[in-house]
Amino acid sequence: MTLRWRIVALVAAATCAAAAAVGVLVHHASRDRELSQARDGARTTLERAALGYARTGGVQGSGAVLDAPGLPGGLRRLVAKGHQGTEFATGPDGPAMWAARPADGQVLSVRVDMSTAMRNISALDTNIILAGLMTTAVVLPLGVLTAERMSRRLRLAAATARRIAAGDLDARISPAARPHDEIAEISGAVDSMAAALQERLLDEQRFTADVAHELRTPLMGLVTAAELLPPGEAAGYVRDRVRVLSTLVEELLEISRLDAGAEEADLSPCPLGPVLDEAIASTGLSARLRTGTAEDTGQPDSADDTGQRDATDRTGQRDSADGTGPWHSAEGPKVWTDPRRLTRIVANLVVNAHRHGREPVEVTVAADGRTVTVRDHGTGYPDDLLEKGPQRFRTGVRERGRGHGLGLTIAVGQAQVIGATLEFGNAPDGGAVATLRLPEGPERPELSDLPEPPEPGPIHG
Repeated sequence: MTLRWRIVALVAAATCAAAAAVGVLVHHASRDRELSQARDGARTTLERAALGYARTGGVQGSGAVLDAPGLPGGLRRLVAKGHQGTEFATGPDGPAMWAARPADGQVLSVRVDMSTAMRNISALDTNIILAGLMTTAVVLPLGVLTAERMSRRLRLAAATARRIAAGDLDARISPAARPHDEIAEISGAVDSMAAALQERLLDEQRFTADVAHELRTPLMGLVTAAELLPPGEAAGYVRDRVRVLSTLVEELLEISRLDAGAEEADLSPCPLGPVLDEAIASTGLSARLRTGTAEDTGQPDSADDTGQRDATDRTGQRDSADGTGPWHSAEGPKVWTDPRRLTRIVANLVVNAHRHGREPVEVTVAADGRTVTVRDHGTGYPDDLLEKGPQRFRTGVRERGRGHGLGLTIAVGQAQVIGATLEFGNAPDGGAVATLRLPEGPERPELSDLPEPPEPGPIHG
């Protein structure tokens, strides 16, 4: 049950309880008053009848009766002990108040009929019930409106918090003036938290961009100086380290642009096969490209499907004997994407699979022609990455190898730019599986008839 309906149920229960309490109190007060008045009247009449009986020896015209057959048994026993008293009883003739006392060995009694008084009390009870129902009918809609307003404000706060958690730090609950209550305090706290997180993130982004830009100029000089070193083992090591540092700076610059939202995709229809060939070739690493009936889980096809798929080993060089089929040509299936960014994503995934996993590395295109998976046969992605996603400068467990943790971060960022989704998982039989789902382009059936895009190439800082 939602909070709104809990509040409505509470309001309804409270209203009904209040009406019931008031009804019970009024009922008892009215009944006690009627009984008290009837008791006083019966006693007064009995006293007059007793005086008349003492003078005349008769009770005619006094309203009293000697040895009345309908006298309640309890009151009769009380009179037999020499006392007088009153009692309310309901008999065949209806409710009545009795008063009795001893009189020369007999019982002198007075009966006051209370049928009218009891009917009046019943009518009062009915009116109280109707009033309670009317009060509930009036109060309940007001409670529903109040609960709906509170629930709407809480849902807005929760939705805004989820947007902030998803990375939309511009989200705010409400810029308008709010009523001063606890929900307003929560809303203000969430907005303040979002503003503080946004400012801190912007500071980090500015710091990353500034550091990368400041390092770029001296790094260019360092690269030039390294190239001038005489050949030798030490010079080769220096050039390798300078190349690693240069790659790191370029990746930091790319991440800073992605964080700032400065990247825009140049979408166009392009054949998927050549783009994947180019991506694998740009890494200089081996990867097996599987197409046709392969599922997007990264699992290999069965041996019986060899005639229904195209499996090509790529080792950084195009194998003309294996890669000249229609799927690898410009006339093959097309996707609506930015070929340069798609090349960057797939290349990063292949490099990550080699660096942190084990061969063979497989790049698989599902039957839908839009889903690409990259799988290795290593230990798989760590649980922290599967739960929180890639995090810069964190590579997970030691078994996954070394690195800066930027490759997957860049791949995720570039996937968002082109409107694709990139998901990470582990294969049941071992190995990390990255699944890239490309978006459907406008008028997808006619993509093959559109003009060719420019040749894909790597993205440079």
